[in-house]
Order: sequence, then C-alpha cells, then structure tokens
Amino acid sequence: MSNPIYLDNASTSHPKPESVYRSMDKVVRLSANPGRGGHRQTLKLDRLVFETREAVADLFGVRDSSRIVFTANATMAINIALFGLLTPGDRVITSSMEHNAVTRPLRILQERGVQVIKVSGDRSGYVDLDALRRTCLAAPTRMVVLNHCSNVTGTMQSIEELGPWCRQHGILFMVDGSQSAGSFPLNLDALAIDLFTAPGHKGLLGPQGTGLLYLRQGVEPAPLLYGGTGGNSHADMMPEQLPERLESGTMNTPGLAGLKAAVEYIQEIGQEHICQREQQLVKRLLDGLLALPGIEVYGPVGADRHGAAVSFNMANLDPAEVGFHLDHEFAISVRVGLHCAPDAHRTIGTYPRGTVRVSPSYLTGEDEIDSLLMALEKIKAQHTA
Repeated sequence: MSNPIYLDNASTSHPKPESVYRSMDKVVRLSANPGRGGHRQTLKLDRLVFETREAVADLFGVRDSSRIVFTANATMAINIALFGLLTPGDRVITSSMEHNAVTRPLRILQERGVQVIKVSGDRSGYVDLDALRRTCLAAPTRMVVLNHCSNVTGTMQSIEELGPWCRQHGILFMVDGSQSAGSFPLNLDALAIDLFTAPGHKGLLGPQGTGLLYLRQGVEPAPLLYGGTGGNSHADMMPEQLPERLESGTMNTPGLAGLKAAVEYIQEIGQEHICQREQQLVKRLLDGLLALPGIEVYGPVGADRHGAAVSFNMANLDPAEVGFHLDHEFAISVRVGLHCAPDAHRTIGTYPRGTVRVSPSYLTGEDEIDSLLMALEKIKAQHTA
C-alpha cells in the first residue's frame, strides 16, 4: 500500500504547520491557567491568549480584538450567536445550503417562536441574492445567516454584496466561515459582517478544540454559558465586557497556542498566495474528474470563487463503496455521505445517498491529486470489466 494521502481537509486540516505542534507541546507542559492567578506562569499564558486574539483580529481586519471571542469550535460560536440574539417573534432568513451547525439550532429556535425562512439554492449551490433580498423585505427581518462556502460543493456565496445591503436595511448579517476562514482573504469590517464564526482547525490550520466568534461593536448576545471568567469574582453575574462575558471556564490554552502559530504561519505565507494555491489544486482536481467518464461532479465546475471542497459520484457505485476502495486499496482518505448538510444534498439532488467529497488544503501536493485521479480510474475499470 502506498503512503497515506489525506484529502479530507474540509473536515479538519492535516497536516498542520510544524510550528503548531511545537507551540502546543510547549504550552501543555506549563502548569498554569490564564486569568486565574498573578504568578509568572499565569501571566505568561495571559499574554499568549492576548497575542492570539490580536493575531486573529489582524488576520480578519478587526480593529478591536476584544470583539473576538474564543470558543471550542464553530458550532459553539454559532450557538452563542443564535441563542444569544434571537427571541420569539424574530424573523431569520437562511439558505438551503447550510450545515447542521446552523440548521439544527434554528430548528430549535423555530419551535420556540422564531420564524425561519430558507431560500433555496440552485443545483450548483448558489443562492440567488435577489430572491434572498426580496424575502428579507417581505416582512421585518432580524437576521440573515449564510455560509460563505459550502462544505459539500465548495460553492462561494456573494457575501461582499449582501453585507452592505443588510447593513443599509438594519438587518444583522451573520456569516458561517467554517470553510473559508484562512483560505480566502476576509476583512470583516469592509464586508459589513455583524457576526462571523469559524473553527480554528480547518482552513486556519490550527488544532481541534478551537473556534471563534466575531461580534461587531454594538452586537451583544446573551451568554450561552455562565461561570467563572477569572475576574469580577465578587459578582454573581457575568461581566458586561467582552470577551470575558462569553468565555466562561478554563480556556484551551494549548489549543490557542497552536492557533496563534497557525495564524502566524498564514500571515507569513500570505492569504492571497494560499487562496491561489488552493484554487490551482481545485482546478487540477475538477479538470481531472470532468475528464473521467462516468463521474458526475456537483457544484461549480470552475475553480474561480470555488472553495476547496469538491463533491462527485461515480456511476453504478454508492459513494460509500468508492470511499471504501480509496481507503483500503489506495490509502486515500476522503469523506462520503451527507457531510452534516442534508439540506444541501437535497438542493443539489444527491439526497439521501450523498456524495464522495474531496477537500485539499494549501499543504496538499499536486501529486496527491494525481494519485486520487489514477485511483478512481482503477476503481472504475474494476467495476466495468
């Protein structure tokens, strides 16, 4: 069996930059808890958390780093935003291309009296902005929730057009950046984004157990968790100031050390370069898949404005069979099924069996894409002989 090839970066990135591993190892050996003491070890980790927050804010063009709240993952960040801001009677517009991290909280809120309207995407996963705007204006709307890049098809939505429009109409604009953060240059202030969520372990190349929530000045959700924050210990209520108001409990300091190293790596390489490199890999992948008879590719067929997630199916084979052969015969890791986004699969016509999803990263080699394409040729030949 050949050397393992990992092409499931939309789930979590691998490998990480070497500096991520070193930074985490160094911090996990420190016996201290940031914000919980005044000795040197604690103060050292206080500084680390602050520097990580500053690095993340700088990456996303955020001037006030206190508006960056650290979470355990993007799902937690999404839950803080939705449950902390929406109340019965509010109207929310979203799309049929969302991940369950958005659709499931909205489903619970719908049962509590929040009106949730889904605007359908087309067969390529694009959401018509005119249709979305008309839906927003049909009745008073509190919030628009939209993912920037589909985790199923890689389809990129035009958030740069929607943000300013929402701001003009007094509608909160929340973006799920789970598949775009780190892979595309994003200036959250310039894009007029009010709330932005992202995991640290995907395109940001950091470790699992890290995530973030950005809140525009004036957007103040109620806490999802209540407890110790390291300060204001005399009070039995949560502090008012951010980020402490939304960061109860001990922080994942080793994870944040890894996230800081990852963000510094991205800044050193340059986001434009990372974006260009990933789009080159996506183009190589798409061109190769489209040249193979019997393979149907879903979503956009051009690499322009295409995130690093590509879904396809092979004629006469279930996606699970294709994934099994790739794993057991060629040591190639991909993801198969519904990818925690059943609405998206209904939209593109692949529900309930799902698709085979391939997701490269900046650290993926062109030879690894070529190996996948050759493996698919062999699998096809084995099942048509």
